[in-house]
Amino acid sequence: MKNQIICLIDDDPIYQTITKKIIHKSEAASKILSFPNGAEAIDGLTKLVQQPEEFPDIIMLDIEMPVMDGWNFMEHFQKIKTIFPKEVSVYIVSSSIACSDKERSKSYNGILGYFTKPVTLQNVLEIAKS
Repeated sequence: MKNQIICLIDDDPIYQTITKKIIHKSEAASKILSFPNGAEAIDGLTKLVQQPEEFPDIIMLDIEMPVMDGWNFMEHFQKIKTIFPKEVSVYIVSSSIACSDKERSKSYNGILGYFTKPVTLQNVLEIAKS
């Protein structure tokens, strides 16, 4: 399997720990980045622009977070993605089962999928195939 850099953006440290273990088990990532909210993720990604070898291939994004939620992250992401050194695949991973959230995710051409928490090994393998 291709080793990729996966970025988790989620405010729940327990969820992040569990998801990191699942990603490691999948052998899909050579590195995992993590941020507790969208604002820190935008800042962190912007700083990585000068280091393309450290830039993520995949972002797993929560919707409900303090400071900057997933939707606001996507608004900022869409505006600055042209400065990124490579194309990034974004997947929503949320506890929300609301059809409105799933539909809203389709309005962003950068979001390639929507998964309901908890993420599974099968979900990670599917995401990594992108």
